[in-house]
Amino acid sequence: MKKRVFYILDVFTGQKYAGNQLAVFRDAAGIPGEEMQQIAREINFSETTFILSEEPNNGGYDVRIFTPKEEVPFAGHPTLGTAHLIRSEILQGKVDKVVLNLKVGQIPVTFDCDNRGEMQQIQPVFGKVHDSQALAEVLGLDISNIDARFPIQEVSTGLPFFIVPLKNIAALKKAKTNTEKYFGLIEHTEAKGILIFCPETHEVGNDISVRVFVDYYGVPEDPATGSANGCLAGYLAQHRYFGQDDINIRAEQGYEIGRPSLILLRAKKRGDGIEVFVGGKAVIVARGEFL
Repeated sequence: MKKRVFYILDVFTGQKYAGNQLAVFRDAAGIPGEEMQQIAREINFSETTFILSEEPNNGGYDVRIFTPKEEVPFAGHPTLGTAHLIRSEILQGKVDKVVLNLKVGQIPVTFDCDNRGEMQQIQPVFGKVHDSQALAEVLGLDISNIDARFPIQEVSTGLPFFIVPLKNIAALKKAKTNTEKYFGLIEHTEAKGILIFCPETHEVGNDISVRVFVDYYGVPEDPATGSANGCLAGYLAQHRYFGQDDINIRAEQGYEIGRPSLILLRAKKRGDGIEVFVGGKAVIVARGEFL
């Protein structure tokens, strides 16, 4: 039987044992989709990716992404981490750009001289605005904790999320999803994950602090979520959160669960659309094989 070689990476961090964990399988074309799902459930990280071929197809590498519960068309830290793995292990660091062919389309990831990757996500789509009281109850918060200057809104750059603005870090730390109310909320919505954020941070020099809850995908809280932060970047530009159309900020995530992460967000309003870029580092932690 062909060896099923995989790597473990920590993404949106420059050091091991922080950021968001990711498992990446190389040359995985022979693994049936059903088994990919079983492997993702066995590993039980928020996502596991499978590189279908180490030869490019239409200028990019075919990749599938699985949560412990289902396949998803796009996710941020798997995109960044898989591109890092392809660049460092398959291409031996000889390129500055890697394109992934995902179900959502082609996503380019560019790298700078410090091995920091940045992905350009697809244009954000702004969906339904939701009631503050309902989200406060889902999050175990008082409605006064929510920043009423900005909407609670579904936003997607390939995977939709609720974006919920909070007033301060005390409210951010206090938040905890009420499972019954959470599943009642998402039963009839496209978005299944909830991103909450506030303008106070754990670390000096960061601009915004974030938490993401994705129980629907088998992950109660995610330590670093590139897809959700891409939605947030579009939201911040759309609603002029910082008083301007363009943003270039440092978002922190994962501190409440012991996996501190740093996600670099850029967004630019261009005509009727918004360009969204999400960046950060990744490190390879381990290499092994499935028997």
